[in-house]
Amino acid sequence: MELEGVSVSAAELRGAPPLLPWKDFAKWIGMGDDEQTVWGWIRNGYIPRYKIGTKVLVNVALLTRHLLEQEGI
Repeated sequence: MELEGVSVSAAELRGAPPLLPWKDFAKWIGMGDDEQTVWGWIRNGYIPRYKIGTKVLVNVALLTRHLLEQEGI
């Protein structure tokens, strides 16, 4: 999956927790300096999210599944 020039593969997501706070996810994929880009991906529905109260978490488990399906695995 490629989002605005940043490539994220299923291999990079292996061993990830099923849910991750969105800012931690941004840091984890190397976008810590550009968190607002990751927030835009979430807001536009490119990255699956799960909301608990006021906290927005990236649904890493679902993202991994989508990436695996795209890669035909």
